[in-house]
Parts: sequence; C-alpha cells; structure tokens
Amino acid sequence: MLFFEDIEVGWRRELGRHTFTADEIKRFASRYDPQLFHIDENEAKKSHFGALCASGWHTAAVCMRTIVESSKQLADAMAARGEKVAKTGPSPGFSNLKWLKPVYAGDTISFVSEVIETRPSESRTGWGIVRTRFSGHNQNGAPVYQFEGVVFVERRST
Repeated sequence: MLFFEDIEVGWRRELGRHTFTADEIKRFASRYDPQLFHIDENEAKKSHFGALCASGWHTAAVCMRTIVESSKQLADAMAARGEKVAKTGPSPGFSNLKWLKPVYAGDTISFVSEVIETRPSESRTGWGIVRTRFSGHNQNGAPVYQFEGVVFVERRST
C-alpha cells in the first residue's frame, strides 16, 4: 500500500470483477440471506426483481474480497520493486452503503475505488485517514453497488 503522503484525492483503482452464478447466489443466500428471491428461481420470477438475484450482502462480500486481493497485488508489486509498503488499518467504519440495482445470475460486476478525502489523524500519530468510494458496475456499465470506506494509512513521516 502507498504511504498516506502518496495518496491523492481522485486516485482511482480497478479492483477486479466477478461473475455471479445462480449456484453461488443460492449457496450464499441459503446460508446468510434466505429470502426467496435469492434462493428459488421460480419464486424470484414472481418477485419485484423478476429473476434470481444476489443478496446485497453477497455483493458486499465479493467487493471486500476484490479490495483485499487488489491491495495485496499492489503491495506485492511494490515489494518486488524494492519499495517500502505502508501499513493500513484498522477501518473505523463505512457509510453511504447503496444497492443501486439488482445483481442477477450471470451479471459480471467490475469493482473500482476512488479516494475522496485524505486527512492526518488527530488521534493516531504517524497515521492518516483515507476515505474511499467503492463502487460496482455491471457488464452494461450500470452502477449496482456503492459505499464509502475509511481506513488508517501509515504516514512516511510525522
């Protein structure tokens, strides 16, 4: 991860993408969000969604995985170049979670992040606070998911 001083508002990263299958939608929902429009294709057709769709929490979990994997890839690439990698975490929370459109079986969601605010931490010397907007768009470019996350990022110097 970049050091706090190297992170600028507007920094955008493509995090990865994921195709949601009917089987995984049903498996996740059966365990964590067993509403009929997530677990039964016939019942989903009768719902206001009109077809089987992923739980919003499933979408959030997949987004989190892309965040972690992308951050690891960035850190690994930096280390391979001999660059020092900044520490991150913890996250004091998130806000503005929105499920904008259903994620249907067969949809491929591309996740991106964009830094929207940076500020030095007043309570943790040696750390900055970075607010990032995370979003997901389907294969047609339609936004389906969004939230803002906050994380502590190590400063190069205080």
